Amino acid sequence: MSRALIMVLDSFGCGNAPDAKSFGDVGADTFGHIAQACAAGQADVAGLRSGPLHMPNLDALGLGCAGKAATGRLPPGFTDSSTGAWGSAIEQSLGKDTPSGHWEIAGSPADFTWGYFPETTPAIPDWLVADLVREARLPGVIGNSHASGTAIIEVLGEEHLRTGKPIIYTSADSVLQIAAHETSFGLERLYDVCRIARRLCDPLHIGRIIARPFAGDSPATFKRTQYRKDFSLPPPAGSIFDRAAEAGRSIVSIGKIGDIFGHRNTGAEMKGRDDMEHFSMTVETLKSLPEGGFVFANYVDLDTDFGHRRNVAGYAAGLERFDARMPELLAALRPGDLCAFTADHGNDPTWPGTDHTREQVPLLAFGPGIAPRALGSRKTFADIGASVAHHLGLAPTKAGAPWQLDQ
Repeated sequence: MSRALIMVLDSFGCGNAPDAKSFGDVGADTFGHIAQACAAGQADVAGLRSGPLHMPNLDALGLGCAGKAATGRLPPGFTDSSTGAWGSAIEQSLGKDTPSGHWEIAGSPADFTWGYFPETTPAIPDWLVADLVREARLPGVIGNSHASGTAIIEVLGEEHLRTGKPIIYTSADSVLQIAAHETSFGLERLYDVCRIARRLCDPLHIGRIIARPFAGDSPATFKRTQYRKDFSLPPPAGSIFDRAAEAGRSIVSIGKIGDIFGHRNTGAEMKGRDDMEHFSMTVETLKSLPEGGFVFANYVDLDTDFGHRRNVAGYAAGLERFDARMPELLAALRPGDLCAFTADHGNDPTWPGTDHTREQVPLLAFGPGIAPRALGSRKTFADIGASVAHHLGLAPTKAGAPWQLDQ
């Protein structure tokens, strides 16, 4: 019996998906465009980073090969050789957001159509706002539009402090976000408001209600804090979590995984301040994880801090910090272990707007004894969960076909 880990580098897409036209994302390429910008010197920032994108550890495991498999072009500064198995994957779920990507990765794609709020002002229906205000005993709400989370807090944060009205907004994703000051409004009160909104939004199939606490006392000092919490619709049955739980295996969820999967069969949940703390948690977990155990980890900073803010240099620096820690992870793997590295969607920082981009994702599979080979272009993210289930000797997931790996 062996162990398995799925690592999701949130938003690290590698070239537009075949259906990107339907999402307005033809030409998007998070990985490729960042590498191109770095090679051209367009991501040099004094004291932060400079030069070509430097990710030698993931490149050695096949990251360059994965990028080339998705687009036909080798990203600048990367190689087309690998010590691990590599490929790319296409999402079948009709979304480009966190739940649809992660659920499909886990082998249980969404079996319904996501609900979205229209690009109007107001964006949230009057009946929903009225019910939320009444049930949560709010003095009202402000915002009620499509917006960037950081921008709307800067614009409306002072009004929120003055009136006590939470800020509600949405985006191109299936999401309702509620922002409030974590001290003056209260963190637990914000979570309670989001729980009410979750129930009200269930009939609309809105994927996530996101609590967005912030601190500060002026537009210059307002800053979102690490106490974000997602209230998601429960995923369809048949995921790798369900299969591992049915078999009585040890399960560990790191980052926002528990929130994404509605805390169903997500085992021991660990959540820290940032990606580097989550990486440390991953390594420490592997040191003690028993045989047959399963870990699912999400690293979200690149998406929230740099992708949505269209910060190419920050995204590149984040990638390099992540890559520099890969030797720690490799040292924690035991013979028989499988690590699957991937992403859940794109968020090309060179792309117009502030939303996610509909992209393919890189796929790396590695561990002691796993031979280099091409995994091809997988037609669904669900092949990842199916492969992990097969590797751990579990029942098949709801969807997906296992890779063939030599060990």
